[in-house]
Amino acid sequence: MPRPGFVLDVDRSTPPILFHHGEGFRLERLPADRSRVIYPAEPLPALRHPDEAIRQALCNPVGDSPPLPELLRAGMKLTIAFDDISLPLPPMQRPDIRQRVIEAVLDMAAEAGVDDVELIAALALHRRMTPSELRHALGDRVYDAFAPHGLLTNHDAEDPDNLVELGTTDAGEVVEMNRRAAESDLLVYVNINLVSMDGGWKSTATGLSSYRSLRHHHNVRTMEHSTSFMDRHRSELHHSNWRMGEVIRSSGPRIFQIETTMNNNVFGTEGPMAVLQKREWEWTARDRVSFTAMRKGLEQLSAANRRRIFQNWKAPHAMTSVQAGEVEAVHEVTLEHTYAQHLVPVEGQTDILTMGLPYICPYNVNSIMNPILVMCLGLGYFFNLYRGKPLVRKGGVLIMSHPTPWEFHPVHHPSYIDFFEQVLAETTDRHEIEQRFEKSFAEDEWYRHLYRTSYAYHGVHPFYMWYWGSHALAHLGRIIVVGGDVRAVRRLGFQPASTLTDALEMASDVVGRDATVTHVHNPPILMADVT
Repeated sequence: MPRPGFVLDVDRSTPPILFHHGEGFRLERLPADRSRVIYPAEPLPALRHPDEAIRQALCNPVGDSPPLPELLRAGMKLTIAFDDISLPLPPMQRPDIRQRVIEAVLDMAAEAGVDDVELIAALALHRRMTPSELRHALGDRVYDAFAPHGLLTNHDAEDPDNLVELGTTDAGEVVEMNRRAAESDLLVYVNINLVSMDGGWKSTATGLSSYRSLRHHHNVRTMEHSTSFMDRHRSELHHSNWRMGEVIRSSGPRIFQIETTMNNNVFGTEGPMAVLQKREWEWTARDRVSFTAMRKGLEQLSAANRRRIFQNWKAPHAMTSVQAGEVEAVHEVTLEHTYAQHLVPVEGQTDILTMGLPYICPYNVNSIMNPILVMCLGLGYFFNLYRGKPLVRKGGVLIMSHPTPWEFHPVHHPSYIDFFEQVLAETTDRHEIEQRFEKSFAEDEWYRHLYRTSYAYHGVHPFYMWYWGSHALAHLGRIIVVGGDVRAVRRLGFQPASTLTDALEMASDVVGRDATVTHVHNPPILMADVT
């Protein structure tokens, strides 16, 4: 059996701890006798026969749903929607889970004589997937059968002719949905759960919606009242999605939800990256040589070449569960499997929380981790990877390690550039940003054109990434970035530090010189179950 996650108390014999640092690494010594390191669990065993497990799930659904074959009939309109490139992270080796599931669904549809089938990448306001990205996720068979005929599309949240309003929640939230999906006899949604935030009604209520709908839960107030995105019952974001789900259930299409979970096997057990998934005191002499060579080799490369190496990495993730049927019943089973991989019991909060941020987040796949995405990954995602209460106490300090380059992908992130150069140059206050600037970016015709016809994130997307850190910003007393571009870090409103030692000294001004330190060891990711 794989070893569970655990908490290591740091003493003077503890070796230096690995911090991811963008497309590089740092080895850091944590203060002895007042520091601890939280390690993720080892990867759970993969399903031995994933294709058979998928077929069994489709034929034996959970909740109040007939088996998929009973829902399929000749002459019906079938739409299959699936998670976009933001999942999984890093992208997985082929065959992708989405390919396996969609091929099984299509085989059953063909047996039932269904010939009106379309596939939709559920983007929300994310950038469109490229043909090569779609082919990687869906496989050659599916891509070649659908893409040339216009039957494989990216959801367009700005196409008024292909959006339909289904109704309004009891909280006054407009529920707008992709027209093809909404008017189908059956909508099959294929989900990959990387973390517990994914899946459930969030799949359709967010992935297939529009700005008119998303603005109801992607706003500062909602984010401030979501005390953990990973704990649905503490997340106002999820409460809103679940309210929208009630409208979809009553006024939208019949949905057959398929959710999968996977293990956290990011770097594998063999090869040049395997050492990154090991615990430092278990490194062999060979591991130390391999890591040193890798780090020095990366340091000799340009930033663009380092980025290219990491972005080309395909993780050996493996599926650990698949469940299908009614949305909420499916999601409850999914959460059990997700928690089994990610939860690590942790006793008490800390004064200082440290984390090394890697090269990738949901919004820079095959792209650049710009400063706004660094903020979002650290404060929006990693800070929220807990159940119960935050790892760091109220008024505590967060120290993140990342190069934070003042660099943007001009095709993927055009509105990010203007947000960083113009909006953050005036204010970092999330409330002021929302009130003064959001509407003009959201409705800008040039950003809208690039979102619809190129591969750009929606004009409002950098605002949402900034709001994503709202709870952390309200909770923390200070945020320090180690090894980042000083100008970029200051533009974010954070404090730069050259070394971890310097950062800890700066943190002492807020939490005292004998402050406790907790380091989250990632990736692979974990979820702290804080008591």
